[in-house]
Amino acid sequence: MFTGLVADLGTVAEVHSTTDGVRLAIESPLAGELHEGDSVAVNGVCLTAVGLCGDRFGADVMHETLRRSSLAEVVAGTKVNLELPVKADDRLGGHIVQGHVDGVGAIGETRDDGFARVVTIAADPELLRYVVEKGSIAVDGVSLTVARVDDESFDVSLIPETLQRTNLGAAEPGAPVNLEVDILAKYVEKLVRQ
Repeated sequence: MFTGLVADLGTVAEVHSTTDGVRLAIESPLAGELHEGDSVAVNGVCLTAVGLCGDRFGADVMHETLRRSSLAEVVAGTKVNLELPVKADDRLGGHIVQGHVDGVGAIGETRDDGFARVVTIAADPELLRYVVEKGSIAVDGVSLTVARVDDESFDVSLIPETLQRTNLGAAEPGAPVNLEVDILAKYVEKLVRQ
């Protein structure tokens, strides 16, 4: 489990594609805190650390993850948001993020609003039904509050710390982003349907 508070902005050093999937090699000082088999969130996707060496770790990305996330599009040099799992005695500073991406959205228009930047993100109606104004959403693994939502998109407002610490600060219109909706909304829907 994660909280959506990005610990480091890592760099994809290598991408090895085969017919079986993709192995990413990622550079970050966080690699020194990982052990073989540990979970790590990469742009909000829970992956398993392998092949640790200094400031570099590997992660295998299976076909299901490639279909459901934006990791299929990363190339060497891509900046990725990284987070280690929350410990039982840590503060839950963001919201409950599982690292199970629900789908991919696309960065739309951005505009400045004082020191913040408002970012519109287009998403499928299938995901938007779980998005509520002032609710939580993880965008590329970043825990954010929804400022506005309609049938085609939602807005989030990013403070300077988020713009500097995450890859969302450099996100251009059209860029794909991983979306994980609040798990509570999905459970409530299933219970109400029954």
